[in-house]
Amino acid sequence: MELGRAGLAWAAALLLAALGAQVAAAAAGDFDPYRVLGVGRSSSQADIKKAYKRLAREWHPDKNKDPGAEDKFIQISKAYEILSNEEKRANFDRYGDAGESQGYSQHQHRQFHHFHEGFYFDESFFHFPFNSERRDTSDEKYLLHFSHYINEIVPDSFKKPYLIKITSDWCFSCIHIEPVWKEVAQELEVLGVGIGVVHAGYERRLAHHLGAHSTPSILGLINGKITFFHNAVIRENLRQFVENLLPGNLVEKITDKNYIRFLSNWKKENKPHVLLFDHMPVVPLLYKLTAFAYRDYLSFGYVYVGLRGTEQLSSQYNINVYTPTMMIFKEHVDRPADVVQARDMKKQLIDDFLSQNKFLMVARLTSQRLFQELCPVKKSHRQRKHCVVLLTGEGDKFAEAYEAFLTFAVANTKDTLKFVHIYNDRQPEFADTLLMDEEKYRGKSAVVILERRNNAGKIAYKTLEEAWQGSKEDNFILLDLLDQLRTDPGLLSSETVLADLNDELAPMFLIRWLYSVLDYISDCWDSLFHSNWREMMPLLSLLFSALFILFGTVIVQAFSDSSDTRDSPPSEKEETAAKTEKNDTSFSKESNRIPKKGFVEVTELTDINYNSNLVRLRPGHMNVVLILSNSTKTVLLQKFALEVYTFTGSSSLHFSFLSLDKHREWLEYLLEFAQDAAPIPNQYDKHFLERDYTGYVLALNGHKKYFCLFKPHRSGDEGGTLGSCEDYDSSLPTEGRGKSSCSPGSRSIKNKLHKLSFWMERLLEGSLQRFYIPSWPALD
Repeated sequence: MELGRAGLAWAAALLLAALGAQVAAAAAGDFDPYRVLGVGRSSSQADIKKAYKRLAREWHPDKNKDPGAEDKFIQISKAYEILSNEEKRANFDRYGDAGESQGYSQHQHRQFHHFHEGFYFDESFFHFPFNSERRDTSDEKYLLHFSHYINEIVPDSFKKPYLIKITSDWCFSCIHIEPVWKEVAQELEVLGVGIGVVHAGYERRLAHHLGAHSTPSILGLINGKITFFHNAVIRENLRQFVENLLPGNLVEKITDKNYIRFLSNWKKENKPHVLLFDHMPVVPLLYKLTAFAYRDYLSFGYVYVGLRGTEQLSSQYNINVYTPTMMIFKEHVDRPADVVQARDMKKQLIDDFLSQNKFLMVARLTSQRLFQELCPVKKSHRQRKHCVVLLTGEGDKFAEAYEAFLTFAVANTKDTLKFVHIYNDRQPEFADTLLMDEEKYRGKSAVVILERRNNAGKIAYKTLEEAWQGSKEDNFILLDLLDQLRTDPGLLSSETVLADLNDELAPMFLIRWLYSVLDYISDCWDSLFHSNWREMMPLLSLLFSALFILFGTVIVQAFSDSSDTRDSPPSEKEETAAKTEKNDTSFSKESNRIPKKGFVEVTELTDINYNSNLVRLRPGHMNVVLILSNSTKTVLLQKFALEVYTFTGSSSLHFSFLSLDKHREWLEYLLEFAQDAAPIPNQYDKHFLERDYTGYVLALNGHKKYFCLFKPHRSGDEGGTLGSCEDYDSSLPTEGRGKSSCSPGSRSIKNKLHKLSFWMERLLEGSLQRFYIPSWPALD
């Protein structure tokens, strides 16, 4: 039974395989790449490429809305993939299938190489251009992995820009841009641009790190910074994109007017200067890439020999205007230190030429990095390298010694010797360590021969016994020491440890900070217009959170204001004003003299408005309350209005008055919390044995539950109390007490509020003493 089932399974498998082979053969026979592209079998690669571009533009699904455009575009891409590859084209011409390379027998064998659950399937049956065996393998050498990108590509981006493509399987657009990408990648790689390819399906971590959330994506990497490409994928746009990645000040345009200034900057910049003479009106991309790679060592200038205003420059240096010429100038601006000419300037030729001329003949040690490059640590006895250091100063005083040292260095250039100089005042620690006898070399130059032993700063050295003046005798002594050093390394008998050199050419912290801010703003600007929504979500979230907090605070404050307004009765102030008019007509007559704009609105504090005017007073607001009686009401209100008039412009101040006849107990309860505000024992009103509090002023902060106290001005006290908490009678002599002159008959009632305005100023300043209470008592 089992054998029967196995036989049926094998029969079914063979039948299915035969059907698949027939369908595949029929499909292969129907597909003719020559017919699809409309070219003949003898057509050249240029004709095939031209036909592909024309048809791809015509049948691209984004431009052609025909329902069959997508299938037609796939056929065009597949046809070009076959005919652009000479091997596949030869296979198709021989066997009718581009995937075969060895006759019919292997054709039959390879059709059944996929096995799954007992059945063989022919992969060619599906005819998809995404098959891994059919995919172009030109990108394989550029494939990037996460660790490779982090450890090698990012550090290398400080020397050259990188153009990186993000691709994946099952991507129609990736196939469409493949020919252009291949052409541009080959062209830019020769010029010195790094090329990379990231497969998003296999390197998801790297694709996410780069910020690429769709395929295909193209981005540039320079100085560790990523910039996305957003234009049409054509050769000119990609070249311009790479050129825009480079800084704009790499190469300076040189003419007859500015070449002397340019070449004379070697001393300030401590670099050789390079001039390229060419007949191209714009600076070639190759030269810009070279300038970026060597920007730490060389300064670059470009001379367009076809431009009017460069004749003197070309004539002085005898330039052949038909051949690109590169010159390097070091300490002498009148003659180049090295020259190279070639009709076709290749990158390798330029690199070999510049790498041999990266430093001046007698470079100045301006940083520790430069010191390590010019004077490397010895690796073996055969690789000994010695540095001859001139320790000198700046100015004309030391010019003669420097020129003599430079002449000696030019005449004795060797691979094992490096001549450098250093300014004592800019590198004092370095000079003090090597010159033990400072008095001997004070105001003079000195020469030291040294050899670095390790990276920790240990050196062996020998200092010339006499100061360097550049005489013939000094030259002979130094030359003799260098000859002895070849055979006797022990001549460097002294050893010491040098501290790291100061970086003299480093920009100031403020300038570095400014550049960082500008870069950050540039990144935000670019992200705002070009990034997708997923990349912008953190920024948008932060922005909307800030707006929500801002508008939420405004809305809450607005509702709080409206609720407080509703709590206060609208007719309360009018009723109080009517009461005041009824009680005393003379006050009304007095008030009519005040202009309407200068009117001070004072309400009576009653149990009706007590909550709204005090207990539920808004934060930051205060109610200034005058204490009066029926007999003193008119005079005190008039004086109170005059004293507080200048403070009515403050929206946080409210003015009220409290009747002592009605609410004496409430006032005395509050005054108990003013412990140093002693009562007035000898000042009585008509009811006897009752203290007189008329003229007191309380500034009440309902929200924070505290008050400030103003006590009436006493006659004869020019300074007034201004919130002082002393008793009126406490300052009198002992024998005078009990005979107080504070009775109403001995002083004017108006004078009680004398200098209230000064007290108000201190209230607004916040300099008055505050008396806190646990809660506001009920007014009734």
